Amino acid sequence: MGLMRQAGLDARIDPAGNIIGARAGSQPGALPILFGSHIDSVPEGGNYDGDVGSLGAIEVAQALAEQRYSNRHPLHAVIWCDEESGLTGSRGFIGDLPDEELRRPGRDGVPLADKIKRIGGDPDRIAGARHGPGSVAAYVELHIEQGGILDEKGLQIGIVEGIVGINHYDVTIRGFANHAGTTPMDRRQNALLPAAELVLLVDRVVKAVPGRQVGTVGRLVVKPGAPNVIPGEVALTVELRDLSADKIASLWSRISAEAREIARKYDTSFDYVLQHTNSPALSDAGVRAEIADAVQGLGLSSQIMPSGAGHDAQDLARICPMGMIFVPSVKGISHSPLEYTRPEDVTNGGNVLLQTILRLDQQ
Repeated sequence: MGLMRQAGLDARIDPAGNIIGARAGSQPGALPILFGSHIDSVPEGGNYDGDVGSLGAIEVAQALAEQRYSNRHPLHAVIWCDEESGLTGSRGFIGDLPDEELRRPGRDGVPLADKIKRIGGDPDRIAGARHGPGSVAAYVELHIEQGGILDEKGLQIGIVEGIVGINHYDVTIRGFANHAGTTPMDRRQNALLPAAELVLLVDRVVKAVPGRQVGTVGRLVVKPGAPNVIPGEVALTVELRDLSADKIASLWSRISAEAREIARKYDTSFDYVLQHTNSPALSDAGVRAEIADAVQGLGLSSQIMPSGAGHDAQDLARICPMGMIFVPSVKGISHSPLEYTRPEDVTNGGNVLLQTILRLDQQ
């Protein structure tokens, strides 16, 4: 917030825990233009995911202040809270944080509402954070690609055509924990066996369908977790991503149906909960055109591309025209301490963001 104030922004924390730095516009009744990203990270994450777009937004505001630019629209630099755990801040901003979700304890036993309070939000006034369709002129997000396409091709900018939808399933397979030394092999209800087959099943089903969809089993907890006890329960996650929500649903239908048969084969049970879902979001053609014009004006190379990662921009697309700007991730590494984007690429992205905001402000 200090950096925002130094850039001439009026900084505050909204009820959902988002940090918003506002610069007033000169045109009465003009809708605000938003730009920003997030600063939270995953365990063992890097220093560029979210931070590039967040600091880039503040740098744009700083440049406008230094040049004494008179903007027509209100300009809001936004730092969204808790992007990595489910786009919490941006969902609060558009009114999609149900009270049940706010009060439900997380895996650490702490309700989301308490976490929002801890960072300065006010979950009891969450309705005050809501912005409906038509309340924002446009949203633009600068972000690292988090993949290797731009770096491999030697391109400087990615213009995002759309953001994949994400379905996250929490799966539980239950068998019966028993002594590993005295229980014969043909009398076991080993929950780890169907879980292991499920991991391979996800990989097989997702690869069997043409397209750019991906599927991942990224977390697996075996209980009771002792060397001399047959696993009685396995909890695991399945995450499916694609630009088509219908394809995600179709993939899960095939996976879950076969998983039930596998569980029965081992005399175990298969249950799941759809933990959260992020809907696919296409970027706005008009905003994409302004980004492309900015790229061309700066003499940079680019290509149109999808985003395989989820972003707050997909929530903003539900209420306003949205666009995203990608800069290269070296070797395609992200969500890792080895994550890196070259300084010159960060600068290019910041300049494209600045020029895009200037173009949108003249509309």
